[in-house]
Amino acid sequence: MIEITDKTRDEFFSEAQEIIETLSRNLLSIDAMEKQGRTDPSLVNEAFRAVHTLKGLAGLFGATRIGSISHTLEDLLDDVRLGRQPLTVAVLDVLFVAVEAYHRLLAAEKSSTDEPIPVLDELLTRLAAIGGAVPSRPTQQDEYDLDPGMLAVLTEYEEHRLRSNIEQGLNLYRLRVAFDLNTIDKALEEIKDRAKLHGEIITYLPTGDVGGGDTIDLDLMMASSEDLAVLVGALGADNIVIEAVPRRRRPTVRPMGVPAVAVVIEQSEPAPAAGGGLSVRREDEVPVPVVEHHEASLRSVTQTVRVDIRKLDHLMNIVGELAIVRSALSRLAERLRAEGQRQFGSELMRMHRSFDRRLAELQDGILEVRMVPLGQVFDRLARVVRQISRDAGKEIRLVITGAETEIDKLIVEELSDPLMHMIRNAIDHGIEKSDVRASVGKPTAGTIALNAFQKGNHVMIEIEDDGAGIDEAVLLTKAVAMGKVGTAEASDLSRDELLALIFLPGLSTRDAASDLSGRGVGMDVVKTNIGKLGGVIDVQSERGIGTKLTITLPITLAIVSALIVDVAGRTYAIPLATVSEAIRLDESGVRVVDGREVMTLRGSTLPLCRLHRLLRLDVPPGWRRQFVVVAAVGNRRLGLVVDDLFGQQDIVIKPLGRSLREVRGFSGATELGDQRVGLVIDAAALIDELLTGFETRERSGGRRWVTS
Repeated sequence: MIEITDKTRDEFFSEAQEIIETLSRNLLSIDAMEKQGRTDPSLVNEAFRAVHTLKGLAGLFGATRIGSISHTLEDLLDDVRLGRQPLTVAVLDVLFVAVEAYHRLLAAEKSSTDEPIPVLDELLTRLAAIGGAVPSRPTQQDEYDLDPGMLAVLTEYEEHRLRSNIEQGLNLYRLRVAFDLNTIDKALEEIKDRAKLHGEIITYLPTGDVGGGDTIDLDLMMASSEDLAVLVGALGADNIVIEAVPRRRRPTVRPMGVPAVAVVIEQSEPAPAAGGGLSVRREDEVPVPVVEHHEASLRSVTQTVRVDIRKLDHLMNIVGELAIVRSALSRLAERLRAEGQRQFGSELMRMHRSFDRRLAELQDGILEVRMVPLGQVFDRLARVVRQISRDAGKEIRLVITGAETEIDKLIVEELSDPLMHMIRNAIDHGIEKSDVRASVGKPTAGTIALNAFQKGNHVMIEIEDDGAGIDEAVLLTKAVAMGKVGTAEASDLSRDELLALIFLPGLSTRDAASDLSGRGVGMDVVKTNIGKLGGVIDVQSERGIGTKLTITLPITLAIVSALIVDVAGRTYAIPLATVSEAIRLDESGVRVVDGREVMTLRGSTLPLCRLHRLLRLDVPPGWRRQFVVVAAVGNRRLGLVVDDLFGQQDIVIKPLGRSLREVRGFSGATELGDQRVGLVIDAAALIDELLTGFETRERSGGRRWVTS
């Protein structure tokens, strides 16, 4: 083992996590193809390599439990990829359980605990139940005039793939490709990806012909059901020659006096790096060079580095401090010019503008590094859907779009649990049993659509199912019975307010809890967690058609642009991501509807919230200008009435601390650049609180409001 330091431990966890996620994606792809009646042997091989790599990594860092289970899984996947073990549903189930076990083992390793892990026991039990492997058969290649040298270097896996393709009656082709040594890795992967659309690359090795000083020729053996003309049209290029391997009816006879020479390519999996160590040898260990020797480059083949998110947080905090310095420079320049020092003031302002541009570039660069695709969490959900649907005895089809949409890494990590709760509810409460669906003319397989896209400064995530929808009458009856809604006010609730009842703590439409849901715990937690991320969740539902949940989130929480406002002599910040516009308040246009102040804005009714009343602030004497800051999150809008607007400023939001954690209405605090601290208005929480037709927080012991 290597010397274990905090840094190397972090690197181990990071790399192991990546390998496990790669394994999970491969298994999901295999499962999806199996359901369509298709196979891709390369995916099984990649899964094998992932487990093999993880075993070696675990051994290096002393993670014995991960290494032990990886060894067993490696044997299973080796049997599957070599055709000794059929890829049955039972085998796939075991592999998915293994992914879950890996996650638990990695978490235990990180916390340095060796407590029993139930899912690990389940995995070992299932592995023991899988039947033994069937010995592989010898390769049947006699009907093809294959190069003996190429046959001799085939690995056991490649022999299996050659045999399988021949047994399927596919044609064999030889592709001779000239590669540039400087780009051979990338070019080889590109041609393999292109060939995958038309067949399978079984193996490749140097031709033995020495090309120019910067090129190397490789022979690729390919199996395909297509004709030569089709392959030439699809893959042919100036550096690629494609030939059909001729069939023959007689066995190969070696000429008298010619010694048999077995050639073995010396390379480790995966494919060799550019210009690195391609050679062949005889069985008597005498090396035979293939290409002229060139001085190897010491440059790394990758241009990426791993960065701890905490380091990025630290950098972002520094950027926030620099933003405060920038604001101070601007005020100083204005003061110098006002005091008659116009030359010094103008020079300082030029420096400020240059500093501002560079700071903006630095900020954008750090934010870009923090961004990751939502596919990271969507892949995990796909695995959860497969397992939960099987446990529930329902056939579920998961459709994912927008997985490439990017959002802050910290937000992605906090999304996993809320999204899992919503998926569970969709499967357990929403999607009907197959016979019920068939009786109403629906496909027997239910569909859950997971969609993500960017909208302005927000990311929208939609979870939609084609199930039974929400029964509003049952929901209301339960809420009244629990005392969450009064009998008198029940008849006054709008449809949106009825649907919002699903977020009440402890409420469930189920009379009895199931293994998946029905305990009244879940959707209220989802709403709370989404709110902590500065987001909101909306629900739409139609009986018999389905339910759609829409989450609106900011792209990042690290550093935001904010509108600085005055309310009753106090300064607050409102993130611009939630501000659509700001207008002067016309008191003559304000009217009261159902006890709530509203105004008309471009033909639509806009509810108003006078912040000084909400926060119970004493209004200083004297005339005050008033403005309406229109806050919008998702499809909901609220007009925040403030006394003055101070302009825009980039801020870093600091948490309020343990004692003020339960305070509602503020997402944190920030330094404003003139030695003042301002509270940051949580517009999403205000919209969620004030646009609900009834108060639930007092009845359910919810969080409280403060005045400063």
